[in-house]
Amino acid sequence: MLARVLFVCTGNICRSPTAEGVFRRMVADAGLAGAIEAESAATHNYHPGEAPDPRACQLARARGYDLDSLRARPVVAGDFDRFDLMLAMDRGHFRLLERRRPPNARSRVRMLLDYAPDMGVSEVPDPYYGEEGDFRHALELIEAGAQGLLAALRAEHGL
Repeated sequence: MLARVLFVCTGNICRSPTAEGVFRRMVADAGLAGAIEAESAATHNYHPGEAPDPRACQLARARGYDLDSLRARPVVAGDFDRFDLMLAMDRGHFRLLERRRPPNARSRVRMLLDYAPDMGVSEVPDPYYGEEGDFRHALELIEAGAQGLLAALRAEHGL
Protein backbone atom coordinates (compact mmCIF):
# COMPACT_ATOMS: atom_id res chain seq x y z
CA MET A 1 0.00 0.00 0.00
CA LEU A 2 1.50 3.31 -1.09
CA ALA A 3 -0.95 5.63 0.62
CA ARG A 4 -3.82 5.49 3.08
CA VAL A 5 -6.14 8.48 3.12
CA LEU A 6 -8.91 9.37 5.60
CA PHE A 7 -11.49 12.02 4.69
CA VAL A 8 -13.03 13.74 7.72
CA CYS A 9 -16.13 15.86 8.31
CA THR A 10 -18.48 16.48 11.23
CA GLY A 11 -20.88 13.51 11.11
CA ASN A 12 -19.49 11.37 8.27
CA ILE A 13 -22.80 11.37 6.40
CA CYS A 14 -22.37 14.11 3.75
CA ARG A 15 -18.98 15.50 2.82
CA SER A 16 -16.48 12.87 3.94
CA PRO A 17 -18.32 9.81 2.58
CA THR A 18 -18.82 11.70 -0.67
CA ALA A 19 -15.08 12.36 -0.76
CA GLU A 20 -14.38 8.70 -0.03
CA GLY A 21 -16.67 7.51 -2.82
CA VAL A 22 -15.39 10.06 -5.34
CA PHE A 23 -11.74 9.38 -4.54
CA ARG A 24 -12.15 5.58 -4.56
CA ARG A 25 -13.68 5.79 -8.03
CA MET A 26 -10.87 8.03 -9.30
CA VAL A 27 -8.26 5.70 -7.80
CA ALA A 28 -9.93 2.66 -9.41
CA ASP A 29 -10.23 4.42 -12.77
CA ALA A 30 -6.49 5.20 -12.58
CA GLY A 31 -5.73 1.50 -11.96
CA LEU A 32 -4.38 2.23 -8.47
CA ALA A 33 -6.94 0.48 -6.27
CA GLY A 34 -4.26 -1.83 -4.87
CA ALA A 35 -1.95 1.06 -4.09
CA ILE A 36 -4.17 3.73 -2.51
CA GLU A 37 -6.74 3.11 0.21
CA ALA A 38 -9.45 5.58 1.19
CA GLU A 39 -11.91 5.75 4.08
CA SER A 40 -13.92 8.43 5.83
CA ALA A 41 -14.77 9.29 9.42
CA ALA A 42 -16.38 11.92 11.63
CA THR A 43 -15.03 14.36 14.17
CA HIS A 44 -18.23 13.79 16.20
CA ASN A 45 -20.02 10.51 16.86
CA TYR A 46 -23.46 11.79 15.83
CA HIS A 47 -24.41 9.10 13.29
CA PRO A 48 -22.53 5.85 14.07
CA GLY A 49 -23.36 3.11 11.59
CA GLU A 50 -25.66 5.30 9.50
CA ALA A 51 -25.57 5.40 5.72
CA PRO A 52 -24.69 8.66 3.97
CA ASP A 53 -27.39 11.28 3.55
CA PRO A 54 -29.77 10.22 0.73
CA ARG A 55 -29.29 13.58 -1.00
CA ALA A 56 -25.53 13.04 -1.15
CA CYS A 57 -26.03 9.48 -2.40
CA GLN A 58 -28.43 10.54 -5.14
CA LEU A 59 -26.16 13.24 -6.56
CA ALA A 60 -23.10 11.00 -6.29
CA ARG A 61 -24.90 8.14 -8.03
CA ALA A 62 -25.90 10.48 -10.89
CA ARG A 63 -22.17 11.11 -11.47
CA GLY A 64 -21.16 7.47 -11.21
CA TYR A 65 -20.02 7.32 -7.57
CA ASP A 66 -21.32 4.68 -5.19
CA LEU A 67 -21.79 5.65 -1.53
CA ASP A 68 -24.43 3.06 -0.65
CA SER A 69 -22.19 0.65 1.27
CA LEU A 70 -20.49 3.36 3.37
CA ARG A 71 -21.33 3.75 7.06
CA ALA A 72 -20.53 6.59 9.45
CA ARG A 73 -17.90 6.15 12.11
CA PRO A 74 -15.90 8.48 14.33
CA VAL A 75 -12.20 9.15 14.06
CA VAL A 76 -10.42 6.90 16.56
CA ALA A 77 -6.94 7.20 18.06
CA GLY A 78 -5.56 4.41 15.86
CA ASP A 79 -6.44 6.36 12.72
CA PHE A 80 -3.53 8.72 13.37
CA ASP A 81 -1.09 5.87 12.79
CA ARG A 82 -3.10 3.86 10.28
CA PHE A 83 -3.50 6.66 7.73
CA ASP A 84 -0.77 8.64 6.00
CA LEU A 85 -3.03 11.59 5.37
CA MET A 86 -6.15 12.89 7.12
CA LEU A 87 -8.08 15.39 5.01
CA ALA A 88 -10.39 17.85 6.72
CA MET A 89 -13.35 19.36 4.91
CA ASP A 90 -13.21 22.62 6.90
CA ARG A 91 -10.99 24.50 9.33
CA GLY A 92 -12.98 23.30 12.34
CA HIS A 93 -12.25 19.68 11.43
CA PHE A 94 -8.61 20.59 10.79
CA ARG A 95 -8.24 22.16 14.25
CA LEU A 96 -9.93 19.21 15.97
CA LEU A 97 -7.72 16.70 14.18
CA GLU A 98 -4.57 18.68 14.97
CA ARG A 99 -5.54 18.83 18.67
CA ARG A 100 -6.23 15.08 18.79
CA ARG A 101 -3.15 14.10 16.80
CA PRO A 102 -0.52 12.45 19.03
CA PRO A 103 2.94 14.09 18.77
CA ASN A 104 4.57 11.09 17.05
CA ALA A 105 1.63 10.12 14.84
CA ARG A 106 2.38 9.14 11.28
CA SER A 107 -0.64 10.94 9.79
CA ARG A 108 -0.34 14.37 8.28
CA VAL A 109 -3.44 16.56 8.60
CA ARG A 110 -4.34 18.73 5.61
CA MET A 111 -7.37 20.44 4.14
CA LEU A 112 -8.89 18.63 1.14
CA LEU A 113 -9.08 21.83 -0.86
CA ASP A 114 -5.35 22.41 -0.41
CA TYR A 115 -5.30 20.10 -3.44
CA ALA A 116 -7.65 22.34 -5.46
CA PRO A 117 -6.24 25.85 -5.14
CA ASP A 118 -7.91 26.96 -8.39
CA MET A 119 -11.33 26.60 -6.77
CA GLY A 120 -10.75 29.83 -4.84
CA VAL A 121 -12.03 28.47 -1.52
CA SER A 122 -10.35 26.53 1.26
CA GLU A 123 -13.33 24.73 2.78
CA VAL A 124 -16.09 22.41 1.58
CA PRO A 125 -19.23 23.93 3.12
CA ASP A 126 -21.58 21.62 4.98
CA PRO A 127 -24.64 21.01 2.79
CA TYR A 128 -26.62 19.14 5.49
CA TYR A 129 -29.08 21.95 6.26
CA GLY A 130 -29.15 23.17 2.68
CA GLU A 131 -30.80 22.24 -0.56
CA GLU A 132 -29.81 20.21 -3.61
CA GLY A 133 -27.65 23.05 -4.93
CA ASP A 134 -25.61 23.00 -1.73
CA PHE A 135 -24.97 19.28 -2.13
CA ARG A 136 -24.05 19.80 -5.79
CA HIS A 137 -21.60 22.57 -4.87
CA ALA A 138 -20.00 20.39 -2.18
CA LEU A 139 -19.68 17.51 -4.66
CA GLU A 140 -18.00 19.76 -7.25
CA LEU A 141 -15.48 21.01 -4.68
CA ILE A 142 -14.84 17.46 -3.50
CA GLU A 143 -14.27 16.27 -7.08
CA ALA A 144 -11.72 19.04 -7.62
CA GLY A 145 -9.95 18.24 -4.35
CA ALA A 146 -9.92 14.51 -5.09
CA GLN A 147 -8.46 15.07 -8.56
CA GLY A 148 -5.71 17.25 -7.12
CA LEU A 149 -5.04 14.77 -4.33
CA LEU A 150 -4.71 11.89 -6.78
CA ALA A 151 -2.34 13.91 -8.95
CA ALA A 152 -0.24 14.80 -5.88
CA LEU A 153 -0.06 11.17 -4.72
CA ARG A 154 0.86 10.01 -8.21
CA ALA A 155 3.67 12.58 -8.35
CA GLU A 156 4.86 11.78 -4.82
CA HIS A 157 5.02 8.05 -5.51
CA GLY A 158 6.05 8.17 -9.16
CA LEU A 159 2.83 6.57 -10.46
